[in-house]
Amino acid sequence: MRTVLSLLSGALLCALVSCNSDSQTATQTAEAPATTATQTPKAPGKAAPQTILFFGNSITAGYGVEPDEAFPALIGQKLDSAGLAYTIVNAGLSGETTAGGRSRVGWVLRQPVSVFVLELGGNDGLRGLPLTDTRRNLQAIIDTVRRRSPQAQIVLAGMQIPPNMGPDYANQFKKIYAELAQKNQVKLIPFLLEGVGGVRKLNQRDGIHPTPAGHRLVARNVWAVLQPMLQQPVTAQK
Repeated sequence: MRTVLSLLSGALLCALVSCNSDSQTATQTAEAPATTATQTPKAPGKAAPQTILFFGNSITAGYGVEPDEAFPALIGQKLDSAGLAYTIVNAGLSGETTAGGRSRVGWVLRQPVSVFVLELGGNDGLRGLPLTDTRRNLQAIIDTVRRRSPQAQIVLAGMQIPPNMGPDYANQFKKIYAELAQKNQVKLIPFLLEGVGGVRKLNQRDGIHPTPAGHRLVARNVWAVLQPMLQQPVTAQK
């Protein structure tokens, strides 16, 4: 089982959208955030593991499920099955907004990453925050990734919200992700919760956070975009 490093796990409930074997596992505790590490040891003839960092809110953090049931950990399992040498870092923080993500992304990127998966904005939408602010903050996060880790590939996870704030707000919110992906030439997951949002049996009692079964579908949505981007395993040459 691949090791997953959880940089930040929040205690706050993050309301997201509903329309929201050979490695070793170690656990470390920092002063503020909890840190759980999982790494894949380097095997003879294989490249050293690269890092895939998931940067998001409670969906990424795996609110209400076990750490190994959250979709970033499930992506780690898919990587192991495919023989791909990547280390997963879960930097999900419950309750996070794009403004909060913008303020902490520099801290998270103290080390370079190979792939940066950005999953933020759902809380902005549910709170009715100005769309211009959400767009500006997401752009600033992308800019920071490119400045701090210029070799990183970026994946933007698209989100949608129910029309509680009005249909125009919901439609304009949805468009932010496709427009930013096109502007910045980054990969887009059209809707992270495709097949999960609004499906009662795939969400917890709050109707917002996926169950373990829901996370398996979320992982499938992510893997469909992520897998073609990854380097294939290198076999030892004799």
